[in-house]
Amino acid sequence: MSPSEERPPETPLDLTIVVVNYNVRDLLRNCLQSLRDSQCSYRIETIVVDNCSTDGSAAMVKDEFPEVRVIVSPSNDGFGAANNRGLRAARPSRYGMLLNPDTVVPPQALQRLIEFMDATPEAGVVGPKLIMGNGALDLACRRSFPDPRIAFYHAFGLDRLFPRSREFARYNLTFLDEDALSEIDCVVGAAMLVRWEAIERAGLLDESFFMYGEDLDWAFRIRQAGWKVFYNPAVVIVHYKGQSSRQRSVRSILAFYDAMVIFHRKHYASTTPFVVNWVIYLGIALRCSIALAVNLFKPRHPAMPPLATKAEGMGAP
Repeated sequence: MSPSEERPPETPLDLTIVVVNYNVRDLLRNCLQSLRDSQCSYRIETIVVDNCSTDGSAAMVKDEFPEVRVIVSPSNDGFGAANNRGLRAARPSRYGMLLNPDTVVPPQALQRLIEFMDATPEAGVVGPKLIMGNGALDLACRRSFPDPRIAFYHAFGLDRLFPRSREFARYNLTFLDEDALSEIDCVVGAAMLVRWEAIERAGLLDESFFMYGEDLDWAFRIRQAGWKVFYNPAVVIVHYKGQSSRQRSVRSILAFYDAMVIFHRKHYASTTPFVVNWVIYLGIALRCSIALAVNLFKPRHPAMPPLATKAEGMGAP
């Protein structure tokens, strides 16, 4: 093809959604159906990165959602690595979004998130209000970075003892109105829309975090690059995290608390006194031990309520 015959560059998409899946086929089906039902005027693509599932998830997506791109990982390398795989494979887009397979997205949610970002050029990240299957707020959807003081309060449970305190409750910002638009430090990777220019400046997710903490670290670096992070409760997404009291894997619990250690070492340990560092590590170890003990008394396989019924009950935001 001669230079005069070259095709013009492809018009960027508005949004690329990356959904990382691991052995939650039925939850994934509900999530993708909610995306298919979205009432959105923007150009969107969805990529499912299957982390070596054994439940037929990838085949289900190919059979039932042919419009969705599927990337099958040869091994489970973690949440951050899988999201990076999806982001690298994305077509040129203005925004990227991390979305968990255990979410249900109301019809207007994507439209409203993109409209918010278009109207807020200083925003690098926006996250919606996440409501769990039991109707409670998912506290992880708006957080502060766990600097040494906040990490200490959280590790020793002061944020739970004083949930309305502006000093002690900064980890999950429980003193804020959950229905107020807020500039915050971080939203959760379960539903996190990011400006692509911010991704280019800050880089992709840090793959040293296996399953937790990579969203905190990403937001930290995006804010360092000069962007703002917003919690936007005008958009509500249902998140089925913690809807039942099922037993978690030991690996999952250890990964959660290991992420706290990695984040602290990466961003704060070098400027924090030695004694304070070890008090924080001791608190994290104590919380981890308690979580492992409590987990032993949870049932392994409780019944799951019908997702469609609960999602319909939430309604569109």
